[in-house]
Amino acid sequence: MLKLDHLTVIAPTLAEGVSHIRTCLDLDVPFGQRHGYMGTYNHLLQLGGAIYLEIVALDPEADGPGRRRWFGLDDQGKVRNDWEEGRRLRGWVARTDAIESVIAGREGIFGEKVSLPAINSTFDFAIPRDGSLPLDGAAPSIIDRRGKPRSMATIADLGARLRSFSLEHPDPAAISALYRELDIDRPPALTRGPMLRYRAQIETPTGLKELT
Repeated sequence: MLKLDHLTVIAPTLAEGVSHIRTCLDLDVPFGQRHGYMGTYNHLLQLGGAIYLEIVALDPEADGPGRRRWFGLDDQGKVRNDWEEGRRLRGWVARTDAIESVIAGREGIFGEKVSLPAINSTFDFAIPRDGSLPLDGAAPSIIDRRGKPRSMATIADLGARLRSFSLEHPDPAAISALYRELDIDRPPALTRGPMLRYRAQIETPTGLKELT
């Protein structure tokens, strides 16, 4: 079974991502970490239980990773276009303890298993060869932490709690079938819409807010 691990706001710059969360949720999300192995960095926010929010962007001061980055971040033109269209909550990550069986036969969607960091790796992540989001973000990115849960102790808890998560998509039946095939626990609720667009209802200390 796959489980919802975290939501991803994929930003053209980290500052824009943080500002968007401040506008949507009235929360200032603190810095998380740099991914030297990917040339990216993030801010992180707990959303209740073992689920969290990641604001991720290309790190302009980092060296290139020598391969395609995750979350489509090499294609900065597309990241910017999606951002300007208001598609900022752009995807999500599902966790598994059996990544190879999840991606077997589905490499066209999820790509290949990449062990990270390259030296002394501690987890595996599936990344399409071109670095794009799986099915343009309609399918989750897949992470395998090798049986070790993500520590919430290093992620800020500002009282935000995920209440619902939904996806508008032009072909919700096909995406729903994929979710069932993958046996996903807590997938986004699906509705038909003209383009792929995520929404999350998040309870905050100042009330229920929507993140898009």
